[in-house]
Amino acid sequence: MSASLLEVSNLRVDFQQDGLLVRAVDGLTYSVDRGQTVAVIGESGSGKTVSSRAIMGLLPPTASVTGSIRFDDVEMVGLSEDAMREHRGRGVAMVFQDPTRSLNPTMRIGAQIREAIQTHEKVARAAAQDRAIELLELVRLPAARERLEQYPHQLSGGMRQRVMIAIALAAEPKLLIADEATTALDVTTQAQIMELLRDLQQRLGMALIMISHDLGLAASFADEVVVMYAGRAVERAPTRKLFAHVRMPYTRALLDAIPRLENPSHSRLAAVPGQPPNLALRELGCPFTPRCPNATDHCRDHEPAFEEHEPDHLWACWHPCADEARL
Repeated sequence: MSASLLEVSNLRVDFQQDGLLVRAVDGLTYSVDRGQTVAVIGESGSGKTVSSRAIMGLLPPTASVTGSIRFDDVEMVGLSEDAMREHRGRGVAMVFQDPTRSLNPTMRIGAQIREAIQTHEKVARAAAQDRAIELLELVRLPAARERLEQYPHQLSGGMRQRVMIAIALAAEPKLLIADEATTALDVTTQAQIMELLRDLQQRLGMALIMISHDLGLAASFADEVVVMYAGRAVERAPTRKLFAHVRMPYTRALLDAIPRLENPSHSRLAAVPGQPPNLALRELGCPFTPRCPNATDHCRDHEPAFEEHEPDHLWACWHPCADEARL
């Protein structure tokens, strides 16, 4: 039996776009242990959301998925939709970025939570109603019983996200994937939701995958960080080690883009220069080369392997950064 709850190995996800092959995820490998929090970090288009949807079996039929996704010792790649449905919700569940789009605006909150409960358990309406109240109390939604009769538009953004978390927890999953779950929220509410997820994780013994562009959140909440760029993992390490010994210039650029309290007011925010590559146009070399301050001709012609260069620290770079703790 595998020691890890989730093992993603050499995962590739391809799409056809205007007659061209788009490799949205290219050889991704990482694992998540039971009870562990892993942050998957990267800009839009880095492949982090596509990889998480592959784990859930929520990619369109046009997607070609190869490699291996083993969840709780079951190979998920190639499973039928009926077989995936057995694992989705009860084994692994997902909280999406925008609860406004995920919740049905025409259904009361209670009905949506009851539906999630009764999808996985054969229970009467009254029992499902009681369980719905328990879930709303678990995610600390005030006046839980009264909220059951409300519609999504009657709740704040933070409240709607708590409802989405309650729905995701309906079948008591072993792994929860939070896909940019706090991006649309204000800073205070964002911190409350992340603290809630951490508390729920500890109380329920769940593993957690945080999908985010925010390395600051990863520093506060993750045990391990996987940094993705152009569909590939480019750096991976336990959180403390990563921030103390950043090696990949892309990771350094993401860290530099985090606003800092010690910076003068009205100072210009740092940004990663340039644009991510077009994944339909595969080129030689390191994909970060056009944006990298350390790039050489060798980088343009030869792609670096993603390898373990130090204990528990992997990166893909010909010219890694020197030690410089950033957080």
